[in-house]
Amino acid sequence: MTTNQQLWERREAAVPRGVSSMHQRFFAKGANAVIFDAEGQRYIDLATGIAVCNTGHGDPRIIEAVKRQLDLFSHCSFQVTPYESYVALAEQLNAIAPIDGPAKTIFFTTGAEALENAVKIARAHTGRRGIVTFQGGYHGRTLLTLAMTGKVMPYKAKFGPMPTDVFHTRFPIAYHGFSDEEAIEGLKALFASSIEPSAVAAIVLEPVLGEGGFYTASYAFFKALREICDEHGILLIADEVQSGFARTGRIFAMDWVREANGVTPDLLTVAKAMAGGFPISGVIGRADIMDAPDPGGLGGTYGGSPLGCVAGLEVLKIIDEDDLCERAVSIGDRIKARLRSLQQNGLGFIGDVRGPGAMIAVEIVKDRDPNAPNPVLTKAIVQAAADQGLLMLSCGLRGNVIRFLPALTAPDDIIDEAMDRLEAVLTRIHLA
Repeated sequence: MTTNQQLWERREAAVPRGVSSMHQRFFAKGANAVIFDAEGQRYIDLATGIAVCNTGHGDPRIIEAVKRQLDLFSHCSFQVTPYESYVALAEQLNAIAPIDGPAKTIFFTTGAEALENAVKIARAHTGRRGIVTFQGGYHGRTLLTLAMTGKVMPYKAKFGPMPTDVFHTRFPIAYHGFSDEEAIEGLKALFASSIEPSAVAAIVLEPVLGEGGFYTASYAFFKALREICDEHGILLIADEVQSGFARTGRIFAMDWVREANGVTPDLLTVAKAMAGGFPISGVIGRADIMDAPDPGGLGGTYGGSPLGCVAGLEVLKIIDEDDLCERAVSIGDRIKARLRSLQQNGLGFIGDVRGPGAMIAVEIVKDRDPNAPNPVLTKAIVQAAADQGLLMLSCGLRGNVIRFLPALTAPDDIIDEAMDRLEAVLTRIHLA
């Protein structure tokens, strides 16, 4: 049997250190909410490939759909000869996306591509150059999306200079004592000091900060942003690459906002969970805005892969048939209840438990102090949990947030087993 250590040694020799791996365990097989490594060890997967496998690993409905497509063709490029699955997936997303009026959708391959093209579309529509994003936001690893990303380490270090005309302002985080009102004042100060609003093409933000720590923008904050955008002719772009496809308890996190106060974005970016693990991404938006670029101005050789399109169509069916939005809320409530119970029963390093649906985070601090992050303990918890058969991820500007992204198809007994194992790890660390 080839061991994880042997594979790791090969990895170190063959792969550059710039691409990191959080766990030195090699994925060999997945089945719904669990995976097995090269040595046959079983893990409950609370990472799901960074929020990609919302429908679990190896759903037979997705596999069969892709097999049928493989028997027909795997690639031809939509820009050369179009195919029906691309159009069908666009039609379905146009119908369900929280966009006012008629919508159109274009597909790419990665989340970063989706964000870059959203910026291109916004600039073409407005004739403006400026892009405003938020500290803590994560939008990708290409140079433009790095400029948009609001976290230096490890993403931006050594890679400058960055593209110009991208401006950052502070995201409202009540837990850290920074309110919606202060965030709006900060945006207005940016307009006064760095770029006039009449030169801004778009404001881009994640409804729930992903890499930034799973902080959720309030309905009131979105309403204020929408009003500012409408006043100045600025587009509002929601980056739903991580929060989309039932993760938060709605198809899109922006559905919660629309239900609360009617606010919708002009453009919405998607990727990750939209095809159950097959690479595809997209931009959905108001039809008049989406049509701003000239023919040939948008595209990509692999954009809207036929394998990704048929998988995406199947994912939408599964979300509907298996009621994964409701399931996300149920799973999230179950996990948050266990974490809050631990918080209330003596684990003072649990500073905050938060997140909509099954997009959940726990902030690790010293002695319940929000201003005393504990990234060392955070890393130790993630590694100790892996030793006990739990795969988790950390995140946050301060490196002290543990995120929970279980498969939305995970049964209750698997969720309970995961939390039992995590409780044992946290209790042992608390008593040490």
